[in-house]
Amino acid sequence: MFVNSKLGVCWIYACFAVIFFKLLCLSFVCHIACWLIEIRDLLIRAPPVTFPRVDGKIKKIEMPEDVYVKKFFKKHPDSLYHDAIKISGFDPPPARVFAWRVLELKEQGVSEDYAMAVADFEYRKEKKAKKKAYKELKEIARSEGKEPPPDPYPSAIKEIQAEEKKYVLDRFYNPKVIEIANKMKEERDMLLQDRAASGRW
Repeated sequence: MFVNSKLGVCWIYACFAVIFFKLLCLSFVCHIACWLIEIRDLLIRAPPVTFPRVDGKIKKIEMPEDVYVKKFFKKHPDSLYHDAIKISGFDPPPARVFAWRVLELKEQGVSEDYAMAVADFEYRKEKKAKKKAYKELKEIARSEGKEPPPDPYPSAIKEIQAEEKKYVLDRFYNPKVIEIANKMKEERDMLLQDRAASGRW
C-alpha cells in the first residue's frame, strides 16, 4: 500500500515537471529539449504501477503442516492441553513436530498413511522414553532428598489449579476478600427476603 502510494506521488511529480517545462518552452523562455520529449512519451506510455488491493479482509495464515496438526489432535486429544499451556515456550509442540515429520517422509516419496503411522510411532516412543526417564529422575531426586525436575508432560488441570491456588486461599485468609464475600452474602440474603415478602420468586 505504502509502495503503491509512493510510486503514484513520484509519477504525479514527474508529470507536473514535464507540464511545467512544456509551458516554459511554449512561452519561448527556453527551447524544447529532446530528452523532455522522450520523458513525456515515456510517461504517457507507462502509467504508474498498480498493485492488487486487499478486499478489507485479513486472510488466515495457513501452513502446509496444519492439516496434519489437526489430524494429530484428533488422534491425541490430550496433547491439546500441552500445546495450550506451552504456547510461549521455545520448543515446538508435539503436534508440529509430528506434522513436520509427516511432511519430511512424504518428500522422500512415502505414502501419507505410512508417513503418519511412522510419525505416530516415533511420537509414542519418544513420549514413553521421556516418561520413563522422568520417573527415574524423580526416584533419584527423592532418594537424595532433592526436589524432582519438572514433568515433561505436565497435567494442564494441575497447572491451572496451581495458578488459581493463591486466589482460593485469599477467599479464606485475605480480610478484604472476606469482607467483599460477606457483603455479597448480605445482599443476597436481603434480595431473598424481599422476594419472599413480595411473594414472587
